[in-house]
Amino acid sequence: MKFCSECGHLVNSRIPDGDNRPRFVCDQCQTIHYHNPKIVAGTLPVWEDKILLCKRAIEPRYGTWTLPAGFMELGETMEEAALRESQEEACANIEIDHIYTLISLPHVNQVYVLYRARLLDLDFAAGEESLEVRLFDEREIPWQELAFRTIHYTLERFFDDRLQGSFPVYTHTINANNRAP
Repeated sequence: MKFCSECGHLVNSRIPDGDNRPRFVCDQCQTIHYHNPKIVAGTLPVWEDKILLCKRAIEPRYGTWTLPAGFMELGETMEEAALRESQEEACANIEIDHIYTLISLPHVNQVYVLYRARLLDLDFAAGEESLEVRLFDEREIPWQELAFRTIHYTLERFFDDRLQGSFPVYTHTINANNRAP
């Protein structure tokens, strides 16, 4: 950041009084500019024993499979963002059950929040950001073609939990150097 979004003057990076991290601060209007992680909201849509996945039509990871998810917009609740992303990417009519995984990715300044959800019907299709949308049972999941470690982690938990008949909420951190999903 070079210029203040409030007054247009140059900003400096320094630790403001009472803070413990460097921030961009405008010496003209004294605005402190905070940069915070981006929230990714999405769903794990289920129909009977199958999961709805989307094949990405955008970068990053074009052509790989993911759950319907994307960045939360200003003015949305987490649930609204998850519903919107499911509609945009899969044209899916869903009902959210519960939060399922909350995954921190500090190396890319993101937090994933994925909800378990139920497909209300089989009227789904690829949205603008998807090449294809399809239901997969556990044996058909394209594990080697999943777009992100967050999706791999969530799907593994889901299939394990389904066997147990219990779906707790998971919190997890994935760092750049983690090898496991």
